[in-house]
Amino acid sequence: MDSDSQLLNLRNDHGMENRQCFSTEQVEQTPIDTAAGVSASCLTTAELQQHWRAVKQEIRSVKLLFQIPSTRTIEHPTSRYVVYQIIMIRSGSYDYKHVTIERRYSEFLHLHHELLQDFNEELEDVTLPKKRLTGNFSEENINERRVTLCDYLTQLYSRSYIRHSPAFIAFFTHTELKTAYDLLRGGQYSQALVILQNALVLQEKLCSHNLSLLVPTLCALLVCQRDLEDFHTAFQTGHRALPGVRRYGQHSYRTPLLEAMVDLGYKLQHPVAQLQEELIRVQNSPHGPESKMSLKQLVVQEFT
Repeated sequence: MDSDSQLLNLRNDHGMENRQCFSTEQVEQTPIDTAAGVSASCLTTAELQQHWRAVKQEIRSVKLLFQIPSTRTIEHPTSRYVVYQIIMIRSGSYDYKHVTIERRYSEFLHLHHELLQDFNEELEDVTLPKKRLTGNFSEENINERRVTLCDYLTQLYSRSYIRHSPAFIAFFTHTELKTAYDLLRGGQYSQALVILQNALVLQEKLCSHNLSLLVPTLCALLVCQRDLEDFHTAFQTGHRALPGVRRYGQHSYRTPLLEAMVDLGYKLQHPVAQLQEELIRVQNSPHGPESKMSLKQLVVQEFT
């Protein structure tokens, strides 16, 4: 039940009376005594208004939907395991950017242990399905776990302190980003580019609260596009990265990114006077330039 439905139920039940009793079943996800900080189930009009505000603050409509439509069983000479294929879909509008990632149960388990270190009490009611001693590869058990893992991700995302946590975001992006940066360092720019583009889609869905988290990926994309001589796309990517650098404190990227943008602008015969002025201001800052490395040198340091 989302927050709008909960508020509607509360208003309907309240009617025209000044005092009305509510059971915790009417507010499934946020009981009155925890959301509004009151112990009584009977509320006055003023208390109801306070409670509605608390519900709005503590429960957010889910903006991402999680699906685990299929699985694969991987077999090696010495090991065998199942990978779960995860898709994130934006709710409320048509989402045509579908990226599928694969995660093992052990990676879910690692995420859960990391989250418990910071949110042990908050996650008291959120459980990860336990690993069975036998039958882990039966179709019935795999399908059951597929459903429960999907529900697990949905429960995590419904809590703002979880969906904003680095561990939760890294669960969906770290594997892909590390692979892409390894390819980039090896000069395999075409392969790195495809993985970075998919990782960026995931980050755009997960990190709308903090656009600075997209800056390293955008800069890595620019490096790949420039080295593949797709200068026009690289210049556009740089413009996407600049606001995050300027506004959200990614200072180490500012000088290298501006230098790359000016160079690309000259290649494309675009006007770059404003970019040059900004670059000169940064370079002549009393504190000196934030970084003396090129953008490529800065990018290849990620995940090393």
